[in-house]
Amino acid sequence: MRLLLVDDDQQTSELLEEVLTEKHYVVDVAADGHEAWDFVKVCNYDLLLLDVTLPKLDGINLCHQLRSKSYHMPILMLTARDSTQDQVAGLDAGADDYVAKPYKLQELLARIRALLRRGGPSLSPLLQWENLCLDPNTTEANYNSHFLKLTPKEYRLLEMFLRHGCRVLNRREIIENLWSFEDPPEEDAVKALIKRLRQKLKQVGADDNFIETVYGLGYRLRQSLQPSV
Repeated sequence: MRLLLVDDDQQTSELLEEVLTEKHYVVDVAADGHEAWDFVKVCNYDLLLLDVTLPKLDGINLCHQLRSKSYHMPILMLTARDSTQDQVAGLDAGADDYVAKPYKLQELLARIRALLRRGGPSLSPLLQWENLCLDPNTTEANYNSHFLKLTPKEYRLLEMFLRHGCRVLNRREIIENLWSFEDPPEEDAVKALIKRLRQKLKQVGADDNFIETVYGLGYRLRQSLQPSV
């Protein structure tokens, strides 16, 4: 899942970005409304975390602009302006939820999960492929009941494969879904990530080519395997 965090408070943004990344989200950060608008035009986001008081283009007007241009991703407003009038203005502008600062991180994470479930009903069920099982709600994965200890990028890559079945994922798709604009990958980053994930799967009993290379095209789950029913 890819999120856009829009907040001009650098300290707040850095803390929240770190927490969200640990929860396996890909996070882009914009410091003003114009920058956020530019990001939205070039990338598909699953959810926006939007401060109200922003330079250049405030959160209310940015929200209006997004909805008027038929962007339908969930928008959660984060702001110190917590009056009823402010909340009504945010919701009327097209926001799906409104959280006042200071907020409790666990509550905010729960609201994010709720909005993502609302926007994508496929988030909740377990994802399975043969003996591999991944739970998007707990962000845990196991193979043949053996827990897989994965980094955030390894988890997100495995989730991509499970959601796409045997479809080939090319390098560009993987980069766009796993790396933020502030974290550009090195030349062989995808290849190295695939190698690490294969090694971890092998350690818990999976075949060497559980994730196979389709030369010249990309990677996919091995076609001889069939999804669990």
